[in-house]
Amino acid sequence: MTTQAETAYDNLLDHLREQAIVTSCQELLSWDELTRLPDGGTDYRGRQIAYLAGKHHELATDPRLGEWLDLAERSPLVADPTSDASVNISEARRHYDRLTRLPRGLVEELARLVTTGQHEWKLAREANDFRPFQPWLQRIVLRKREEALCLAASDVPYDALLAEYEPGFTTADLNVRFASLGSELTALLREVIDLQIGTGKSPPLAILRRQYAPDLQRTFCESMAQAIGFDLSRGGIDTSVHPFTSLLGPADCRIALRFDPRDLREGVFGALHEIGHALYDQGLPSEHYGTPLGEPASLSIHESQGRLWENAVGRTLGFWQHFLPQLARLFPAALADANPTDLWRAVNFVEPNPNRVRADEVTYNLHILIRFELEQALLAGDLPVADLPDAWNEGYEKHLGVMPQSPREGCLQDGHWASGMFGYFSTYTLGNLAAAQLYTKAESDLGPLSDHFARGDFGGLREWLAAHVYRHGKRFSTDQLVRRATGQPLDHRPFIASLRRRHVELWSASG
Repeated sequence: MTTQAETAYDNLLDHLREQAIVTSCQELLSWDELTRLPDGGTDYRGRQIAYLAGKHHELATDPRLGEWLDLAERSPLVADPTSDASVNISEARRHYDRLTRLPRGLVEELARLVTTGQHEWKLAREANDFRPFQPWLQRIVLRKREEALCLAASDVPYDALLAEYEPGFTTADLNVRFASLGSELTALLREVIDLQIGTGKSPPLAILRRQYAPDLQRTFCESMAQAIGFDLSRGGIDTSVHPFTSLLGPADCRIALRFDPRDLREGVFGALHEIGHALYDQGLPSEHYGTPLGEPASLSIHESQGRLWENAVGRTLGFWQHFLPQLARLFPAALADANPTDLWRAVNFVEPNPNRVRADEVTYNLHILIRFELEQALLAGDLPVADLPDAWNEGYEKHLGVMPQSPREGCLQDGHWASGMFGYFSTYTLGNLAAAQLYTKAESDLGPLSDHFARGDFGGLREWLAAHVYRHGKRFSTDQLVRRATGQPLDHRPFIASLRRRHVELWSASG
């Protein structure tokens, strides 16, 4: 006989799946906005997305959800904290409590604002002028500050926004982690540059900066995605101003890429990053789609998958041994004199630059540190939006010793804040830490992975990740998942150690 609690749980799941349908419609409209929407459609698209945001908020704050949760939480369904029911109930409770603190009007206004904000950011980026975007960013910051105050469970409003992407972490915790990581990365940066200088050779960077037609880059990236394991019968690839991945349904995962005709890295490494995200999305248990068990563990774990394929895989010698012949067939003139070792050295060359997406592994997290500091200051009201370009440039000079030469190269390079994604940037760094630990353990279990890649075998790593990451959905927190997969808590020291090993091996071999 079905108990009252079991009926409540069934009702809860049905309701969550209905919310997921609305979310998928929002994602589809957002995807179209960023890839195909004509400029004239922006205003009405904002109204469409705002309507769906309001509808989703209405469903997500339905008082019946609270009643069903109350019944389920007092039942044996939650006896085992890792059971399907317990995970779904606890996550549903967290979302319900969070969203019931937000007024529907604010949710709809933010949806409209970020839709227009993304469009205005795109135009400002194209014009290389921050000023037209400034009033839109000012409005977004004010509304995100209002959202944080509605949600705040501590004296630090930023904690509330961080919790949307990485529950369990606090601003204070991240400040400590970033301080330790930043100082060690600065020391490692000096060490690696000394190693590079010690070889007495100029890095073969010119190979990467020849003519690479974007349409042929796209052809290569689609082929590479399939070779690595991206299922194009359940996904697609398009182009956008900024690369991203969207899961639109249990069998519909989209990747958007960006190509630079004079820099091969932008397309290849952007594609690898988004493929990593997409493999995770396609590997989530589809039977649980629409419930927490069908969702990623966290944004940090999601980013770990992008960063793992982009860096731990894409910067190995084996990767280039396998894919260079295919690239050379598409670009015979540009790669006539190329060999895998030269490409391996070129893509691992460490040199501070003002662009996050093009950053090397050693300096990448310093880019994140700058953004982490700035967005805290923006939300706290300590940094006026009008002063952001100067503060951005000062941060780059302080942490990386470089100065952006234009707004497009500076504070307009990312679209995250235009999308209202305050609190997101730190997940890149947490993802880097998790990626290093996961890859190290996978290699311990499977053997030297670069050798696998050289013979075109990416399935071993993909299947290891499916077993240790993908299949769990949101059953475990970030730290729990990393501990279960690697036997160690999330820590920056394995990341630093892996970077040091890789660059000592690379530049010693090049000497």
